[in-house]
Amino acid sequence: MGKSRFNTAIALFLAALTAFTAACQETAPPGGAEGGETTETSAGGDEGGLKLGSLTPTTGDLSSIGQNMPVAVQLAVDTINACGGVNDMPVGLVQEDSQTDPTAGGAAMTKLAEVDKVAGVVGSFASSVSSAAVDVAVRNGVMQISPGSTSPVFTERAAAGDFDGYWARTAPPDSYQAPALAVLAQKQGFERVATVVINNDYGVGFEQEFVKAFEKLGGTIVNKDNPVRYDPKAATLDSEAAAAFAGEPDAVLGVLYAETGSVLLKAAYEQGLSEGVTVLLTDGVYSPDFTQQVGTTPDGKSIIAGSLGTVPGADGVALAEFTTLWQEETGKEVSAFVPHSWDAAIAMMLAAEKADVNTGEGIRDNLRAVTNEPGEEVSDPCEAIAMIREGKEINYQGASGNVEFDDNGDLAGSYDVWQVNEDGSLEVIDTVSPVDAL
Repeated sequence: MGKSRFNTAIALFLAALTAFTAACQETAPPGGAEGGETTETSAGGDEGGLKLGSLTPTTGDLSSIGQNMPVAVQLAVDTINACGGVNDMPVGLVQEDSQTDPTAGGAAMTKLAEVDKVAGVVGSFASSVSSAAVDVAVRNGVMQISPGSTSPVFTERAAAGDFDGYWARTAPPDSYQAPALAVLAQKQGFERVATVVINNDYGVGFEQEFVKAFEKLGGTIVNKDNPVRYDPKAATLDSEAAAAFAGEPDAVLGVLYAETGSVLLKAAYEQGLSEGVTVLLTDGVYSPDFTQQVGTTPDGKSIIAGSLGTVPGADGVALAEFTTLWQEETGKEVSAFVPHSWDAAIAMMLAAEKADVNTGEGIRDNLRAVTNEPGEEVSDPCEAIAMIREGKEINYQGASGNVEFDDNGDLAGSYDVWQVNEDGSLEVIDTVSPVDAL
């Protein structure tokens, strides 16, 4: 999408907003799932217009990454509303905080599906939360597209028919990312790697895929017979840190969340265990807030300086235009999973327009029709929805990637390699492909 088209669309939306604010927009008081905050933009929803929800972690263990996700979803809705909405009506949005907690997330999805009557939900981020929410969505015929739940469990359940097509994700599963990290470990010359993971679908699923891939590449998993899996609610993680760094590994794979993972790595440092051992990390801690939580050495350097990690990259043809819009509207840099959140929301709105109905079933049945071949490639959301209105077949090309969903709702992706600098900042230094380990 050209910069001028984005600016024009947003300007038209802001002008129109003043005309129907009283009838179309409200902010509900705090009191979402388990004490979370609910924000509702009900434009057109009560009169039969498309209503979407977002379920993202603005608080809890993943809040350092999750806070920008609902902003991206709102921006997507605003953009489509500025160019006519969906099925001739504005799109409504109800936003819920998952709190990075499966219980809270499940309750929030129940509210979105059964009280707010949304047709689709962008979220959640944590795989454990999506696991708690997806069955609620399926039961109520709500399309769920996660921008970041990467556990392989969802592929298995989708293949078994558990989701009836009401599940997809714009971030690739860990069955791709874990082999990519294994390839990175091999390229770094690591022969012996230990693992420590958060004990949930995300952590255990990633660990299992990494072990399989690293051994296929000729590496050794030091603690394969005694994997370290930590309780995210544990008060201390000293013993888990000691177990993870035992056995003289070249590197330790940490599949962590920010708040609890920082406690574990700080404990390893304070016990003198991490010197000379490279920490391998994943997307769950890709945030400068995480390195600040881990802390610094007496000379002011990050405790985990030199750590390496992978994160699903964004390389879509629309990334440059989206980046410009994002920076103009928020004043921020594009952070991890923001393009994936945008694409999830845009894809659902395009599918609803294609269906000519504002239902989860309509989104489900038309999602691949607007994102996969053989339609005409288009990356501008306003142009895309206009083409659908004209009866044309489209192949939406997103900011995160080409958004080509397979039968299980998965897509392939690229992976950025990032490192932690001495000042605690994060820097993307390379890309890596899982192909050599698959």
